[in-house]
Amino acid sequence: MNEITTIKPSTPKDWETDQEVRWCPGCGDYAILKAVQRTMPEIGATPENTVFISGIGCSSRFPYYMETYGFHTIHGRAPAVATGVKLANPDLDVWIITGDGDGLSIGGNHTMHLLRRNLNCQVLLFNNEIYGLTKGQYSPTSREGTRSPSTPFGSVDHPAKPCAYALGSGARFIARGIDVHKNLPSVLKAAHAHQGAAFVEIFQNCIVYNDDVFAPFTEKANAGNQLWLEHGQPMLFAGGSKGIALDTERLTLKTVDVVEGNWQAAGVIVHNVSNRAIAHMLVEMPFGPFPMALGVLYDDPAPTFESAVVAQNLAASEGKVPDLQKLVSKGQTWMVDKEPHPM
Repeated sequence: MNEITTIKPSTPKDWETDQEVRWCPGCGDYAILKAVQRTMPEIGATPENTVFISGIGCSSRFPYYMETYGFHTIHGRAPAVATGVKLANPDLDVWIITGDGDGLSIGGNHTMHLLRRNLNCQVLLFNNEIYGLTKGQYSPTSREGTRSPSTPFGSVDHPAKPCAYALGSGARFIARGIDVHKNLPSVLKAAHAHQGAAFVEIFQNCIVYNDDVFAPFTEKANAGNQLWLEHGQPMLFAGGSKGIALDTERLTLKTVDVVEGNWQAAGVIVHNVSNRAIAHMLVEMPFGPFPMALGVLYDDPAPTFESAVVAQNLAASEGKVPDLQKLVSKGQTWMVDKEPHPM
């Protein structure tokens, strides 16, 4: 009798390569890498069925450090390569690693089309609000007033908001995480569980060129400025002493005080991940007057791009017999004689 070989579950170590991890000491990318490697076994992924695809930038070293298939592509073009990979083999688990410059500047057009098409993949956008690899120029997400080698007097650009951009592009899953936060694996799991294009913005600290830019909400002392969203739960922050409510007169969000845990009396909203209108309000909330919205902001699956392509191809080929000669002979053709004609 044939014996069935039991496949042992993988461990985080199984997802590590023999390559030296080369980021600046203290870079937030280390924490994201470890979070991803811890997440892979927990979602039941297998290295031979997983692909990591990146563009150009500090974050784009990622495929070298994952014991999977991978492509380190050209600047901004990871979504295009990922689309080709997914269409060639829809069963592959595709992860796109990009940054605020790679994914929103030269690659902004590719990112938009991948999201609106709803390719079934995970897009992890590392946002450090700076160009780290090319020595600290301002990026599409850099704040107004950012001083850098390319903006010595301070940036006058109005920055892009990655999650707002993704929602506007038609993304069906939007989430946010923090590089060193314990909740990041949970965000990654939710993204992977979503069928379609899952967009995750990860706040990542660039210790060299933009250190502590997110400290007002990422530092432990400022954890009260984090609003971790959970489906079916009230939007509470600051240890439950404050919440987010709807201003019905202005049709905007507002912060309210919660007395003795009575969030219902304060009118605090219960998070519904399928509510697109509230998701737009959450990503547009200005930090300072409001906390930073984190976790899964929006999750409303729709049919995927590759499933539609596969179905279309099957329908087009139904009842037809492949005939290469007939295909190449179609249209204007001619026969070349074996013997040359006399001059």
